[in-house]
Amino acid sequence: MNTSEIRPVFAAETINKELEAFLEAGKFKDIKLFLLVDSNTARDCLPILIKGFTNEKAFTRILIPAGEENKNINTVIHIWEMLGSSEAGRDALLVNLGGGVVCDLGGFAASTYKRGISYINVPTTLLAQVDAALGGKTGCNLDHIKNSIGTFAMPEAVFIQREFLDTLPEKHIRNGFAEMLKYGLVADRSLWNDMKIKLVQNGADIVLICRCVAIKNEIVDADPKETGLRKILNFGHTIGHAIESASMETGIDSLLHGEAVAIGMICEAFLSNRHAGLSEAELEEISDTIIDIFGATSILAMSKLEIIKRMRNDKKNALGHIGFTLIPEIGKAVYNRYIAEADIAESLDYYIKLSEG
Repeated sequence: MNTSEIRPVFAAETINKELEAFLEAGKFKDIKLFLLVDSNTARDCLPILIKGFTNEKAFTRILIPAGEENKNINTVIHIWEMLGSSEAGRDALLVNLGGGVVCDLGGFAASTYKRGISYINVPTTLLAQVDAALGGKTGCNLDHIKNSIGTFAMPEAVFIQREFLDTLPEKHIRNGFAEMLKYGLVADRSLWNDMKIKLVQNGADIVLICRCVAIKNEIVDADPKETGLRKILNFGHTIGHAIESASMETGIDSLLHGEAVAIGMICEAFLSNRHAGLSEAELEEISDTIIDIFGATSILAMSKLEIIKRMRNDKKNALGHIGFTLIPEIGKAVYNRYIAEADIAESLDYYIKLSEG
């Protein structure tokens, strides 16, 4: 599989006909097709996908349980075993119908089964449509550390159908807003300005989704293996991933990925103000906008020391230093910035003060 070439992205209100035509053309015609779904997408999204097909495809379905807690190697083994027991060859195609967990796990299983089979992503959540399904990062969690096992392997194509978003509760729509806001913060001031208004008033329409997809694909095309420029897409994620992981063990409801990244972006905007030249006015603008969209989430149940401890295992670190992407102004980003733990703790205090009113 080619790991460095951006593959086509089809995005519309409905993409059933485009997907069917893609599967019936070229190298995927008359091969074994596998469809990975979780318990949610099997119920809510598969009927939407199938209804537009002229002839229902002969998919072998692989079902996995839904939820971030199942994004582990045991689930990957189950996918491998299902492929093996169905005699999937190296010419097989795996279609991942689901959110970020399904796309990440399915991509990882496909990229490693028989040293790599082809796969397609059909993302069903906003978060997956603007982020997880794109760019060829695959993976699973290890010991509650996000995506610590994985590969770079591009999907053959991505099919984005806005209609799937109608199956989601509002909380899961908002979950995708964090990644969309991130694109504006690191790469496009005009997109940030538009989203400040539109995400609150109307949510995510197909035009905004496509603008985010275009930004990510441009960055990934320039740096597919994340050796340089692609690192700017990690803004908010160093702290966000640590908070997301810590929330799983607090005994309270776990934060969704986007909710944790939203907190991370406020904290990392604070660090940008202290270490990258972000103005006080833009720090306030970012903080107010994110709080307006996501609300104020208390993280007092999580130990700051525990959050920072989790950052020490982050993939962006170097020589024992915790690595960050920071923004000197809205729409621009710098990467490979290493911040002392005392300053990270101060950024968490900044968010706590905001959240406590």
